[in-house]
Amino acid sequence: METVFTTDDVHQRDRFDYWHEIACRDVVEHDSRPDCRGSFRAELRAGSIGSLHLVCFQNSGMMVNHATRHLSRTSPDEIFLCRQMRQRLSLEQNGRQVVLEPGDIALIDPSLPYKGQFSDGSEVLVVKVPRAPLESRLGQPRDLLAHKLATAEGRLASAYMAMLPSHVDVAGSAEGLVEAHLLDLIALSFGRAADELTRRHSSPRSLVRMRLHSEVEARLADPALRPGTIAAGAGVSVRYANAVLADEGTSLTQLIQTRRLARCRRALEDPGQAHRTVSEIAYGWGFSDMTHFGRRFKAAYGLLPCDCRRSKAT
Repeated sequence: METVFTTDDVHQRDRFDYWHEIACRDVVEHDSRPDCRGSFRAELRAGSIGSLHLVCFQNSGMMVNHATRHLSRTSPDEIFLCRQMRQRLSLEQNGRQVVLEPGDIALIDPSLPYKGQFSDGSEVLVVKVPRAPLESRLGQPRDLLAHKLATAEGRLASAYMAMLPSHVDVAGSAEGLVEAHLLDLIALSFGRAADELTRRHSSPRSLVRMRLHSEVEARLADPALRPGTIAAGAGVSVRYANAVLADEGTSLTQLIQTRRLARCRRALEDPGQAHRTVSEIAYGWGFSDMTHFGRRFKAAYGLLPCDCRRSKAT
């Protein structure tokens, strides 16, 4: 693949702005904010195999937001297949959040808004897949967006994706063969995932689950929030709410705690909130006991809240 851009030869003060311009042009229109502008580094490589467009980029930690206002300048004819190569990437789309570790793959639809948080040193391979041939095999993929595949088929598709950058120079019939194989693997992998989701989640339960998640997100900052409040807001009993959330391996109490911790971590890693104390952030997201907050945060992320902030400041 050809190196399109690298910050190596760009003055430190201009690196992020130049990167953002190139990323908007070659990946997708978006807003972004680096964890640290002064130490930001990035590289982008690109290539094609038939109608598949490959973009591989590595960068320092940053947040991206592909918002509604960007959609008019986004091609409706592509779907993004993302493979995490190094470090970690958190993606949010269509009401779901997924954290990609090395080897994980997920679908993202650029015709819809999404957000992403890149860890420092993250490297991602994005294959821009033609929408029409993929949907002819898979159908509408909306329910599969921001889902991480943990199946044998998914691992096979991931391994195949990892080989693509070394084959951007194939030509003729080989291009069509590579493209067809990838589309078939994607359809097989995500088709199996769709079957599994359909078996596990009936439509009424899916609607209840969406209402529960929405109620939790809307009330996270309330320190008096209780499972009963969430269940009542969704129009179900606590018992039924917990049964529905068990499909995702969680419960009302766990969901509230997990989302609060995630919001706190995001605030601690945000340079724009460096003026706020750890306790101010924790209390702002509904925690009422700092000892409890610190213990739960470390259990979830492997480090204390103050260490999380320091790791982003260095």
